[in-house]
Amino acid sequence: MIPDDAPQVACPRPEYPRPSFRRSEWRNLNGEWGFEIDQGDSGLERGLLTTALRDRITVPFAPESELSGIGNTDFLEAVWYRRDIQVPEDWRGMDLLLHVGAADYDTTVWVDQFERGRHRGGFTSFTVQLGSADEFIAVPRQVTIRCRDSHRDPQPRGKQTRDFAGWAAHYGRTTGIWQTVWLEPVPKARFERPRITPDVGASVFHLELPMRGRTAGMRVVAELLTDGEVVDRVERSAGSDFTTMLDLTVPEAQRRLWSPQDPHLYDVRLQLIAADGTPVDDVESYAGLRSVAIDGPAVLLNGEPVFQRLVLDQGYYPDSLMTAPSDEALIEDIELSMAAGFNGARLHQKVFEERFLFHADRLGYLVWGEFGDWGCREPGPATADNQRPDAAYITQWIEAVQRDYSHPSIVGWCPLNETYQNRHDRITALDDVTRGMFLATKLADRTRPVIDASGYAHRVDETDIYDSHLYEQDPAKFAALMAPLAEGAPYSNEGGQWSVPYGGQPYFCSEFGGIWWNPNAREGDASWGYGQAVRSEEEVYERFTGLVDALLDDPLMFGYCYTQLTDVFQEQNGIYFFDRSAKLDVARIAAAQRRPAAIESRDG
Repeated sequence: MIPDDAPQVACPRPEYPRPSFRRSEWRNLNGEWGFEIDQGDSGLERGLLTTALRDRITVPFAPESELSGIGNTDFLEAVWYRRDIQVPEDWRGMDLLLHVGAADYDTTVWVDQFERGRHRGGFTSFTVQLGSADEFIAVPRQVTIRCRDSHRDPQPRGKQTRDFAGWAAHYGRTTGIWQTVWLEPVPKARFERPRITPDVGASVFHLELPMRGRTAGMRVVAELLTDGEVVDRVERSAGSDFTTMLDLTVPEAQRRLWSPQDPHLYDVRLQLIAADGTPVDDVESYAGLRSVAIDGPAVLLNGEPVFQRLVLDQGYYPDSLMTAPSDEALIEDIELSMAAGFNGARLHQKVFEERFLFHADRLGYLVWGEFGDWGCREPGPATADNQRPDAAYITQWIEAVQRDYSHPSIVGWCPLNETYQNRHDRITALDDVTRGMFLATKLADRTRPVIDASGYAHRVDETDIYDSHLYEQDPAKFAALMAPLAEGAPYSNEGGQWSVPYGGQPYFCSEFGGIWWNPNAREGDASWGYGQAVRSEEEVYERFTGLVDALLDDPLMFGYCYTQLTDVFQEQNGIYFFDRSAKLDVARIAAAQRRPAAIESRDG
């Protein structure tokens, strides 16, 4: 059994995992856990819930990764984790929550062989109520976690391959826990995650404050701070509405709009106070005052067209797969992107951990939130009902939107990517789920644009954004294919067979480039990229500049997304090598992008 006595500073990924909703008391459970691979998913029947597990693993790294200490890249149908948990005396009287940043795919949690919770989904955070903290004070309690992750069934996988080995743009698998696991003691009457909506026109933040427990007679105190100074304070009854709503006003003298040039963040403090004046719950958050809007072909940030120079970021690492090896690695990826001239990213086929978004908020980095939807393909051509996403797609996606709603760096939502299926005489599962995900996103967030699917199969007429993916490598041919946007007939994948007609929405090329270049390639190495590999580094710059010029010079193009930030395993088309070392002269890449785009210079 793994005891709960390791000092918190000694564990991997020790930083606070939820910076937009912070309490002072918590305990990181990363580090060594008991572990066992359950290859036949028969562990429950074989008694693994009550017998010692054979191995040790370093959480939060997946067992396929080197940093986990396991490094098993075979198919892992199920895996088991266990450790003892004991909490301090000063947590007495509190409820005890177990938070899991992400675990792939079906997770069950037991305490001393009694089930306490379940969750489905490999990308989204979840919380299990373990019970009263009192039960964990006198003696250690045994927490067991099982994760099932079949490679056979359709499910949201992102870039994880269903084959034994990765190939082309598909990579190795991630099974089980792959983000921070932590404990939090909370009062019985408490705040749940707040929703903070910036309103630039009114210079206020609208706060929605859901609460749990009996709050009758209590009141909420909310404070807005900038540079440590309280600039607004509001008190409100906690029990008069199902969700307490209030506004925090930004005075004119302290008004600073969040932008890539000035990513100013206001601090938000929330207190729940009992009728006798005793503080019951204290949480901290933050907010950025910024707006996203559409004006004709342009997507506006704070009322101005800002050309979105995005890069495709897949968030993989050589030794830790989908888990960043450190907090510094998250920051480095943003800084590497910005050094190359990008002002944001599509967070591709993965729900990134919340600390990445925290750093994007701090650094003024624009991001599109995306779901790891690949994995619903069935055998058969696009002319058939070949893709069958189910209700789990909508559930898991809305979990992600719910968690990340308040981050100012997110400027748009993208539930699906490269779904493909001909539109024919019958409404399919893909039609239903695409529309369901779009409508659910719009219901959850009316402040950001939503694209129904990035590239390929647009199935929703009223999608806010329209796009395509185009990996033509010849800049002249690429420009010619993009040119019909001027006539209202933009490039559409498969000639529009997969999509509803373009309806005049803002348009961008949301994947292009992917220039295949590995200067260290040796004969026989696994290597893949788009189109014909270039023959020299100089050819990379020529091709990159020509492709970017075609998009920057188009007055109806609001942005682009270049593939990609780094090489990822065999896919060798990154601006940087997979280990983040220098591959190109990024000053030349940046220089090609930093001139004004045509849409940024438009009149009116």
